[in-house]
Amino acid sequence: MSQPVQPPNQPQQPYGQPVDGNPYAGGPGQGAPSAPTGNPYGQQGPGAPYGQQPPSGNPFAGQQPDQQAPFGGGAPFAPAPPARDNLLLGIGVALGVAIVAGTLYGVLAGSIEREVGYAAVGVGFLVGFAASKLGGSNPVIVAAAAVFSIGAVYLGQLVGISMVLADVAQIPFSEVVGDHFDTVTKAWSAEADFMTYLFLALGAVAAVGGAKKAG
Repeated sequence: MSQPVQPPNQPQQPYGQPVDGNPYAGGPGQGAPSAPTGNPYGQQGPGAPYGQQPPSGNPFAGQQPDQQAPFGGGAPFAPAPPARDNLLLGIGVALGVAIVAGTLYGVLAGSIEREVGYAAVGVGFLVGFAASKLGGSNPVIVAAAAVFSIGAVYLGQLVGISMVLADVAQIPFSEVVGDHFDTVTKAWSAEADFMTYLFLALGAVAAVGGAKKAG
């Protein structure tokens, strides 16, 4: 007997029957493949080497707030603490500036053979400002600057008198200071008046003002 003829095999669709003209739609019981997007990393899972890039294109957008970005990212540097008062430095600066400023003040007074009140004020202000600027606003530094300013003005007065005596006696200035310093101090005591002491006080007051200005 002849065998019954089997109907021809139906054509097989590898991805299922197209639905609504979509060649990628899956058939019954079969998942549809994803449409190509052109991104080779688009379908990688959380464990992929590069991960899925965020839509914004920022490679650091997915980081947590507590994570630091590379190349120096993270919290800014904390400001440096303010410098502490340096007592020894302030006193040393006050002494050095007082010697230099007092000598210059004496040269000026000896050159014009008179004292200048503004110069005495300038000496005190310079001593107080420099000491407080470099050493701090410690009250001890301010007090030292005031005392050294009085000494600076006094030193300037002695230098001025020495220059005048050297000019009158026609002897070198170094000889007056080295060999006749007692004569210089006696001349200062004889010539001292209200203005002489006023200039000393002005130097101290100016030193306090200079220290406050620097602070």
